[in-house]
Amino acid sequence: MNLAKGGGLDFEQPVLALEQKIAELRAMAAENGLDLENEISRFEKKREQLLAKTQQKMTAWNRVEIARRSGRPYAMDHIAASFTDFVELHGDRAYGDDPAIVAGFARLEGRPVCVVAHQKGRDTRENIHRNFGMPHPEGYRKALRVMKLAERFGRPVVCLVDTPGAFPGIGAEERGQAQAIAENILEMALLKVPVVVAVLGEGASGGALGIGVGDRLLMFENSWYCVISPEGCAAILWGDRQMAKDVADHMKLTGKDLLALGLIDRVIEEPPGGAHWNPGAACASLRRALVEELDSLVGSDPAELVERRCDKYAQSGVFLESSLKESR
Repeated sequence: MNLAKGGGLDFEQPVLALEQKIAELRAMAAENGLDLENEISRFEKKREQLLAKTQQKMTAWNRVEIARRSGRPYAMDHIAASFTDFVELHGDRAYGDDPAIVAGFARLEGRPVCVVAHQKGRDTRENIHRNFGMPHPEGYRKALRVMKLAERFGRPVVCLVDTPGAFPGIGAEERGQAQAIAENILEMALLKVPVVVAVLGEGASGGALGIGVGDRLLMFENSWYCVISPEGCAAILWGDRQMAKDVADHMKLTGKDLLALGLIDRVIEEPPGGAHWNPGAACASLRRALVEELDSLVGSDPAELVERRCDKYAQSGVFLESSLKESR
């Protein structure tokens, strides 16, 4: 079990207290040569029960908090754990390289694939380098360049989404942020190779959509995917970001919500308490899901693949309303 880092969220404190107690017992046993395995096993069992209970009671806001949680595996962690022979490519051939987007070629259980992902940082220095996972337009152009290479060589594309949004700075807008995202959405819809997208943590707005169009859309159990963050929504509607907790449940941004609405294809289960408690298990869950989805797509006729993908998005958000008279 991985001891969650970063102090923990409010609703995690009872579990973290048990984790600390287990660590103290192990240290005591090692220092004094004592046999405390029975006591440690009892606390571990209690911890697992508490984690399961906490998971059942999670609100949408709790899942948003966990999606941002320190210790959660990021894209490069998943790439290192699940892919082999990864070769990263850099630059958009127009302006520069954007470390907030990682793109290259690798193998997934022996199958050659293209990998495109948002990457956040673990500490202040890396977050500055990665721009907190908020891509500039050159990042999206790099992503598209690599995806078009994948199409040329017949390689499936795997996109790993985890961003609080595209970078909203003046420079990014001057260099065509909106156009870069729009072009990616259009070109990804028309790619003649299978595309599988997985939301690892945060999936906010156009920042996510820029690498988020695919034949299959997967989400981790404690991730969120929406046109805007709960804080942004609360600030616009009520002028108070503190109302984010209240508005999150109404935004239908969790995997369970979006699966029920038909907007995603699969929810990937996480270890009890969230991916940060057992990153290895979370990486294994994603790997299995990606392999299964690619197995179902590889070998499809390119024209049919594009047609099904376009139909999939054309049908998104379509609802039938009955008039008051008909409902009676």
